[in-house]
Amino acid sequence: MRGLLMIGAAALLAGCVSTPSLEGTRGATSFESLQQMCSPQTVDYGPDAQAVYTAFFDAYVANRRGRLSKEDFCAFQAGIAQRHASEAMSSDPKLRNQWVEFFNQQRAKAIGWRAAADPTLRAG
Repeated sequence: MRGLLMIGAAALLAGCVSTPSLEGTRGATSFESLQQMCSPQTVDYGPDAQAVYTAFFDAYVANRRGRLSKEDFCAFQAGIAQRHASEAMSSDPKLRNQWVEFFNQQRAKAIGWRAAADPTLRAG
């Protein structure tokens, strides 16, 4: 249960930063397109899809503005995909909580990258 609350908190925080829909919105690349920038295979993140998309989108903004290399962007995506496959889909609450803790760290990293590249996030 704690894990779901943490993902919910990350999603709320992400909502404050302007969250595009999974299909993409005007000016925002779709979740599928973001994943295909690094691999032709896409990952089904199930109920975590919106939160993962938000993290990917923030990292993408940093990449697009030259603050994050494509290699680092793709490594970021791959790391999340690997941990999601091994922990997020588990029925073991301990593994699910490990996923949530890992993902929240990755989400914070993506927000930091975007904040460094996007002046609208720094304009208090």
